[in-house]
Amino acid sequence: MGVWRADERRVHLPRRVPVFGVAPLTGQQAEIFASLDRRADPVDPSWLRHTGQDTLPTGGRLTPDPGYGMVAAIHARIDKETSMSYEVKVEDIEYLRHGNTAYLATLYRPQGSGPFPIMVELHGGAWCRSDRHGDKVIHEALAKTGVIVATLDWRQPPTAPYPASFQDIHYGIRWLKARAVELGGRPDMVGSMGNSSGGHQAMLLAMRPFDPRYSALPLTTAPAIDATVRCVIMTSPVIDPLGRYRYAKEVMAKGKPYPVAVDELLPCHDAYWKTEEAMAEGAPAGALERGEKVQLPPVLYLQGTDDHAHPRPHLDRFVAAYRKAGGVVDLELFEGEGQGFIMRKVGSPASNRALDMIAEFTHKQIR
Repeated sequence: MGVWRADERRVHLPRRVPVFGVAPLTGQQAEIFASLDRRADPVDPSWLRHTGQDTLPTGGRLTPDPGYGMVAAIHARIDKETSMSYEVKVEDIEYLRHGNTAYLATLYRPQGSGPFPIMVELHGGAWCRSDRHGDKVIHEALAKTGVIVATLDWRQPPTAPYPASFQDIHYGIRWLKARAVELGGRPDMVGSMGNSSGGHQAMLLAMRPFDPRYSALPLTTAPAIDATVRCVIMTSPVIDPLGRYRYAKEVMAKGKPYPVAVDELLPCHDAYWKTEEAMAEGAPAGALERGEKVQLPPVLYLQGTDDHAHPRPHLDRFVAAYRKAGGVVDLELFEGEGQGFIMRKVGSPASNRALDMIAEFTHKQIR
């Protein structure tokens, strides 16, 4: 699946250079520019998806910040990076073993000087189905922009219920960090993302990287490495397991035809979570509302407005709770799109726009 630049010459990709020819931004400078970036372009409402808002303030305009030109230059750099098309090497590697069962990671590695961001992608399937190849459309597109994409398999029912998958994914993130340099990245340049139930797992684990239940598997070669991530991307996540479980029961009670395959979803909820109490405990919004001390990495949340498998009230509850706790959520709703539109409608304007936003957000947050 190697891809070269548009001129099809095998041009050596240079190491990234700092904007303005100065040293990379310090943490303080990055925070300043991030705050500037959340100010408005008064003539282009598309900036709203990066503000943590979903509507314009009263009057529909904001005063542009005098530093906005510098932010525009940073975005120009991001645009340049995301428009590049790298050759990508794909390989499978065992990252974990339970007894006689090996669990594999597929690595999509852009070929260049790096260091490249690393994105750990978690597949969907109601916590019980599918595998690391389920979201291949996203893996390939993101890797070609210069991101190392690592997709994982993990224990699922009937092999093991919650929290076994979290333990495997937690281990996988630490395993990748320990090997980041040899892969062409850096251990401090790792994010996570997921689709449907994978999005839920990416978010909850990013909030609870120090939970002893999730960190139960020791990485003996690098015991000091943690599973914190720089950002999270969720595409149509099951953000409220208990809410979705009860919603599915309500839909089933109304009889066929079902708008979603609730007869398949409910057994998966039962097999993975076992109890409603576990579903409630594993809801990110619930953890926030209980005042649980959590990590709050920046979030990109993508979902279609006609997605009947992931109810809108659950989205609204999480976004409100995350923002109230001080987290930043870039929310993008795709009008008229349903469940899994990125993979199911490959090449459509909505799918392409979502892929572009995923790449842009990744390069913006992991630098």
